[in-house]
Amino acid sequence: MNINKVTIHDIAKALDINSSTVSRALNDSPRVTKKTKDKILKTAQEMGYQRNLLASNLRKNVTNTIGVVVPRISRHFFSSVIQGIEETAYQAGFSVIICQSLEQLEREKNILETLAANRVDGVLISISMETMDYEHLEGLKNRGIPLVFFDRHCNIPGTNNVLIDDFKGGYDATQHLIKKGCKNIVHFSGPQELEIYKNRFRGYKEALKKNGIPFRDEYLISSRLMEQDGIDNIKKLLDKGVVFDAIFSANDVAAIGAIKCLIENEIKIPDDVAIVGFSNEPISTVINPTLTTINQPGFEMGKAATDLLIRNIKNETGLLQEETLIMDSNLIERQSSQK
Repeated sequence: MNINKVTIHDIAKALDINSSTVSRALNDSPRVTKKTKDKILKTAQEMGYQRNLLASNLRKNVTNTIGVVVPRISRHFFSSVIQGIEETAYQAGFSVIICQSLEQLEREKNILETLAANRVDGVLISISMETMDYEHLEGLKNRGIPLVFFDRHCNIPGTNNVLIDDFKGGYDATQHLIKKGCKNIVHFSGPQELEIYKNRFRGYKEALKKNGIPFRDEYLISSRLMEQDGIDNIKKLLDKGVVFDAIFSANDVAAIGAIKCLIENEIKIPDDVAIVGFSNEPISTVINPTLTTINQPGFEMGKAATDLLIRNIKNETGLLQEETLIMDSNLIERQSSQK
């Protein structure tokens, strides 16, 4: 007999009992005596019976699967979040499907549609830089699929978020540069339509205000914060003759591009220009000079987001709880700002 095709009917036939009794025994029903249950389990094992967990879960209307959507798996921050997600999900008996939007709205939409079609029990997502329209996210929520945003979120009523205090991170980075004697501080931002970059910019402006330093429009440069953007931003500043003595970049990647371009132009770091990044990518410790940055607790964020999602999945009332967890960040001082 092909062991891959052993069914409860085969076991019932071998024992000359009802197939419904076999089903109850395999599901550990109290309606079957221990003696009968043991005999059925022993026979099932001998015949090589394997439960179809997918079919069983679908009958219960659960798949014990969580969908995870990140902008880029290659970023250390997101890979550390995924580690926290997988560890927590595994301990709770959930499998994880990991997808990356590559910062593309259409790709993000297609991923969420696919996850919904595959009946995931919930979704953890950090939205793409192109996500200004939330219809696809609201659609997921309207289907009753629990949704938790982490790191990058959007303001949809009734959703859950696990974030860091981006305002404080932006404030701390800028305050650090001001304490080092910098007064002409450029800010490399992501798209200002996204809450995460809006809040980091607000923190930057508040630190300037607290220290009596006026904000200048030409000091705000928005981009997708890739390494090439950091290079291009420096070139624009130099071409326009903008005077600056510091840069606060909303991520490390653009900051590293800036470091490379400044060095090529024989501008000393930190003597001429001090730099602070954001997210503590591993490369920030090996680039020369090493990069001062705001550290984000990625692993802990992944664990907290997964805990929150699983609580909502297991919530038998059917009412999704609205909750936002704010995690702390800290500045790590390295050579790029040590004046």
